[in-house]
Amino acid sequence: MTTAPHSDPRLLDPKLAKFNPLRRILVHDDFNTGTHGWIELIGNHDQHGDLDTVDEHMSDFRPPQLSSCNFFDVGTHGAMSGTYALKVATRPVTGHTGVAIRRLTMSGRGRVQFETYFAYKAEAASAENGAAAAAGGGKWDANNHPSEQQFGAITVATDICDGVRYHNVVRYQNTDLDHEVQHRWMYPTVPEPTPREHFEGKLKLPRTADFTAPEPADWRQFGERQDLCFNEVPTKVNWHYLRWVIDTGTRSNVELQVNDVVHDMSGVPVPPYDEEYGSLQNLLNFYVSVRTHTDVRNFLYLDSVLISVDW
Repeated sequence: MTTAPHSDPRLLDPKLAKFNPLRRILVHDDFNTGTHGWIELIGNHDQHGDLDTVDEHMSDFRPPQLSSCNFFDVGTHGAMSGTYALKVATRPVTGHTGVAIRRLTMSGRGRVQFETYFAYKAEAASAENGAAAAAGGGKWDANNHPSEQQFGAITVATDICDGVRYHNVVRYQNTDLDHEVQHRWMYPTVPEPTPREHFEGKLKLPRTADFTAPEPADWRQFGERQDLCFNEVPTKVNWHYLRWVIDTGTRSNVELQVNDVVHDMSGVPVPPYDEEYGSLQNLLNFYVSVRTHTDVRNFLYLDSVLISVDW
C-alpha cells in the first residue's frame, strides 16, 4: 500500500509538518536556532532614555531565554524537537509576570493564525527555594503533584492597530488567586492599561499588577473547562499544541484549538481603545506571558512558533 504525497509541499518539511498553517507563513520560529526576535516586553521610557520613567508594573517582565529544560532529577530534558526551547519565567514573587513579545506589522487584513507547542511548569521544590512550603503547595498523593497548584496562568495575546488599537487575548487560568484549580480559558472585557494612561494621570498600577487586565472581575470564561497534561511532577515536560485564529479584517476572534479541543471564539469580544494611538499603524504584535500566584517561579516553554495568514 502506498500513501499519496501531501498536497502542500511545505508540509514535507518535518519542521513545518507538525503545524497546520494558513496560506502564507509569516513567521516560523525554531528556537534551536535562536530567539527569532522574541524579547522582553518593557514599558515606554522618556526622551532621555531614563529607565526610571518606565511604569513600575512594566519594568521587570524578565527577558526570555533559550533553555534546554534542565532539571535536577533528569538532567537535560530538551525541547520537543532538538535541544532548545524559549523559556519565559517569573520571579518567585506572588503576582509577578514574565512576558516575551514578537513585533511585526501587517501588509494586509484577514485571518491570522498563531501556532505553538508549549509546556508549563512551576519550579521544582528544593531546600534552597523552599517551594514546598510556599502558598498553594499541599500534600503529595503520588499522582497529583502539589506544584500544579502553584502554577498561575498562561496568556497569549496581540497588540494590533489599524487606526483603532485593540488586543485579542486568550488566557489559560490554571489556578485562581487562592490556588484553587480552575483549568479555564479566559478573556478580558477591558483593553490593557497603557503607559500613556499613566502619563495622563488616569491610573498607576503596582509592580505586580496583572497588566493585561488588572481587575479579576474584568475576566470572563469562554468554552468548557479543559484539563491539560501537567504529568504529575514538575520535571516532566509534555508538549501541547495550540492554534489560535483571529481576524484583523473584522477585529475579532475566530477559534482556539488546544490539543484535540476546539473552542469557538466567534462570540468572544475584543475591546478596543476609545482613543487613538499614533505611530502604531499596521502594528501586529504577539506576546506570551506566564503569571505566578505564589512565591514560586513559574515557567512557560515554547518549542517553536508559526504565524500564518490568509492574505
